[in-house]
Parts: sequence; C-alpha cells; structure tokens
Amino acid sequence: MTSTLFASIAATGFAVAFLHAALPTHWLPFVLVGRGQGWSAGRTLAVALLAAVGHVAVTTLLGAMLVTAGLAVEERLGSIFGLLVAGGMAALGLYYLWRGRKRAHVHDMTRSYGSDRAAVLSLVTLLALSPCEAFLPIFLASTPHGWGGFAALTGVLMAATAAGMLLFTSLSLAGVQRLKLDALQRHETTIMGATLLVMAGIVALIEV
Repeated sequence: MTSTLFASIAATGFAVAFLHAALPTHWLPFVLVGRGQGWSAGRTLAVALLAAVGHVAVTTLLGAMLVTAGLAVEERLGSIFGLLVAGGMAALGLYYLWRGRKRAHVHDMTRSYGSDRAAVLSLVTLLALSPCEAFLPIFLASTPHGWGGFAALTGVLMAATAAGMLLFTSLSLAGVQRLKLDALQRHETTIMGATLLVMAGIVALIEV
C-alpha cells in the first residue's frame, strides 16, 4: 500500500468519524442532561470529551480484533485481500445509503438523575455501546501498514470524534440554530455511505 493511498484512507476515516459524531445521539444528550443537571458549558464539554474517549476506545478495540484477523489472512490471500476490503467498504456504503432514508432518532435523556455521577455514567455508557462501525473497514484497509498504520488511524478517529462532538455540543449550547444543522443530521448517513463507496472504488482500482 502506497503512502498516498494510506493518506486517502486516513482522510476518508476522518470524514466518516466526523460525520458519525454529527449524529444527534453524539451531542444532543449532553446538552439536555447538562441543562437538566445545571452544568456549566465547560463541564458539559468535558463530559462529552470523556464520552468521546470511551466511544473511541470501544471502536479501537473492535478495530484491533479486525486488524489482527486481517494480518493473519493477508499473506494467504495476497491481492485478493485488498479486493475483499474494497467489497466490504462498498457493502457498508450501500447499507448507509439505504439507512440514510431514515432520520436519526435521539433517545429521551431529559429525565433527572440522582447525582452527577449517574448522569455522567449514563452518557458515557450511551456512547460506549454505540461504536463507530463505519470506521471498522477503514481500520481493515490499513492492514498492509501493520500496527503503525492502526495507531495512526486511531489518532485520526480520536481527533475526528472529539472535534465533531465538541463542535456540535458547543453550537447547541450556544443556541446556534440558524446554521440549519437539521439538514446535516438528516443526511450524514447518506454522505458516509457515498464516501465509503468512493473509497472502496479507489482501493479496488489500486489493487486490480
């Protein structure tokens, strides 16, 4: 795998992770719970960042398992491995295009909590139990770069997830609604699907 292709995969990974973080479930609950608990903006953002770390940790763990399996079979499959990765990306991209017809649903997080600790635990668990599955084929595509590539993509995932969650949480806390974020919320899965399809095509062309 060339460094140019890896850079393309990293850029695609950033876009996918950022758009995934744009889902309302990744920032709106923090705003609702923060207001209900009487948190300051800084504390709300700190909890969002903590949840982002947990979210990335679970996704990274799943990615490590996938890359371990990929490294085990890569030598046996040769060039076919790259085509299989491209096929997996394309399949996931088509799934996201299909799912993009539905609007994201935000769970009701407005109920009161007995303590701030319970509120934080609930928010962190919410994100930890919904890993960024769209990033998993990105991890797998980096298998030829070994664990160094995996570490680099983990950094990309963390940066994109934190940036997306903190950005949209901050905008919502500031009451910024004129930016028409609803349009992005409705179409983020469609955009992710199209992005994965484009990346799948690039990987397939290079591997052929």
